[in-house]
Amino acid sequence: MSVRPSIEEVWRRIESLEGERFHTITGKSFSYIINGNVLRTNRAAQDFSLSEFNKALQLVPLSGPGQINSIVRGPAYIWAILHDRRIRQGDW
Repeated sequence: MSVRPSIEEVWRRIESLEGERFHTITGKSFSYIINGNVLRTNRAAQDFSLSEFNKALQLVPLSGPGQINSIVRGPAYIWAILHDRRIRQGDW
């Protein structure tokens, strides 16, 4: 298995796809905007920080957002973004 990329590399991937469409595991479509180290989706009235993504990144791959329910805020969105092929790029 290859070395997992750093959160900085993964965050750059996430930033590069700002405004693009993503889908939760249940098929709900969403997009996001980023302001510094904070991501906000168009569906959730809360912010998700880079540190939340870093917590989940340490555990990928995950079978679903339920595995990170007690670890991060917004597990459905964080899981969906981290498991999108454009973000994973075959790294997990």
